[in-house]
Amino acid sequence: MSVEPATNQTNSSHWYALRTRSRHEKMVRDQLMQQGIEHLLPTVKRLSQWKDRKKEVEVPLFSGYCFVRFEPDQKLPILKTVGVVDIVGSGQRPEPIPDEEIIAIQTLMASVLPYDPHPYLQEGMLVEVIRGPLQGIRGMLLRKDKRHRLVIGVRLIQQAAAVEIDTGDVVAVG
Repeated sequence: MSVEPATNQTNSSHWYALRTRSRHEKMVRDQLMQQGIEHLLPTVKRLSQWKDRKKEVEVPLFSGYCFVRFEPDQKLPILKTVGVVDIVGSGQRPEPIPDEEIIAIQTLMASVLPYDPHPYLQEGMLVEVIRGPLQGIRGMLLRKDKRHRLVIGVRLIQQAAAVEIDTGDVVAVG
């Protein structure tokens, strides 16, 4: 798991989503690291099956995306990074990701709870976790196979992760 902490900086840097070439997420992360640029590549372990063996591999949680925090004048070096397709945004302008969404993903990654990619859904109740390792995190509450799951999403790229949660640990927001 590759995590560079989302610090509360007082400068003009923001988190952005980079769209990467297929299967280039780790290469992009490594190059950003070499350039000293703050990055985040959420990963999850998967069991891969080959003809002769099984192996646990680490794959990106959000296929085709890597997150990066940068100043507006750092845009060109990031776009020139091998494997980067573009910076996600509207039109010609990159759109920043709210810090709380990045912090929620980092908190999930740092927890011991099992999590998986999850389709990003726009319906569902917005909840906040009031106890446990994800306390203070907001997300959508869904039901799956008689169990409840908290979906933590990154709206800009419409990707999300889901974790099983006890409904007694969440309260409705708003």
